[in-house]
Amino acid sequence: MRFDFGFYSSLLLIFFVHGLVYSVLLYRKAIRNETPSDKWLSLFLLLCILYITPWMVGFAGWYDNQPYRDILFYVPFQQLFFIGPVMFFYIQSLLNPSFRFGKKEGLHLLPGFLYLLYSIAAVVIDKLVLNEYYFLASGADPDFDTWYQVAGHLSMLFYLLLSLRYYNLYKKLMVQVVSYADLILFKWIRSFLYAFLIMLIIRVAFYIAPLIPGYLEMRYMGPWWGYFSFAIVFYYIAITGYANSIETKVPFRLNLLTYKPALLLQYKESDTAGADPVEEAEIIEISDPPTEKKEEDFLLAAWKPKIIALLEQEKAWQDPELSLTQVARQLHTNPSLLSKIINQGFGLNFNDFINNYRIEAVKEMLGKGEHKQQTLLGIAFECGFNSKATFNRAFKKVTGFNPKEYIASLK
Repeated sequence: MRFDFGFYSSLLLIFFVHGLVYSVLLYRKAIRNETPSDKWLSLFLLLCILYITPWMVGFAGWYDNQPYRDILFYVPFQQLFFIGPVMFFYIQSLLNPSFRFGKKEGLHLLPGFLYLLYSIAAVVIDKLVLNEYYFLASGADPDFDTWYQVAGHLSMLFYLLLSLRYYNLYKKLMVQVVSYADLILFKWIRSFLYAFLIMLIIRVAFYIAPLIPGYLEMRYMGPWWGYFSFAIVFYYIAITGYANSIETKVPFRLNLLTYKPALLLQYKESDTAGADPVEEAEIIEISDPPTEKKEEDFLLAAWKPKIIALLEQEKAWQDPELSLTQVARQLHTNPSLLSKIINQGFGLNFNDFINNYRIEAVKEMLGKGEHKQQTLLGIAFECGFNSKATFNRAFKKVTGFNPKEYIASLK
């Protein structure tokens, strides 16, 4: 196989090989750990290395020699219509354990498959039927046709916006249903989406680069730097994504067309006598329609004392994985009503509401001098926190001080 090693081809080859290695490792990890998100990220990286392939092998002499030139012309290496949907599926599979790829999701891949069919038709007609260039009569690689590049990158921008929408609704939902939201807000998702945005900005920058005096004189060397920058970004995604493939365990459904986190998918144990516990799913709404003022006041008056009693007497907040559904089950009510009571009655989301109790418990222990007997982190864990970062953020938010400053103020 022909490959002329040079500065431009060799640098992209390094990223191509490393990207391929990470893609294989992620797929192997997905099979071993049964993590669908790793499969989607593996496919995403594969699409990224295919994206830079024409420029890598182009500088290695393929465009100037047959049969390599025809391979580049007839094989659609740049699968632009697949990159956006695969990124969106990765985000969903990482954040939502109830996500399943089905027929509805398959429709997102339809433009990509249509382009594949177009490419297959070009090969059949040019090589088998006419035995001459018809689809490729222009002598240019169809992957770089203006219509395809523009449509493909608009597709990626659309799915980036859709992913940002999904992530923002996810964050709003999690603070309403769990008391450990900080642990599952996934800074990695935000970093991943920013990295993808940088990829798109790089491409836009090199679309308008010909307007810069002297750029066109660089010929192929100018656009090469765009693909080199793209390779650096997807290499960052490969390394960081492999180290951060953690999935949440809170299933839900969202309506991306509204501004409210529409549905939470709750799991409960079956009460079937004599049978093994079976998890059944039911859908509950977090955002209820507004009620009349009298009814609202009645609900608040009836339920606020019950919630306070549960937390103060039974100290449910000591459970580091306390969820809205657990509290609702203990109070024999539904999570939808409970969420509404906490938000309207206490003016807090569920996550902050529970953390307030934990912080008050920490302050009480500090006031008794417990920090002289055990570590501050040990106190935080005893009061229901399950990470140092979450504890520090919650403490600062409630008291206005970090824990060390608060201890100093006690002296």
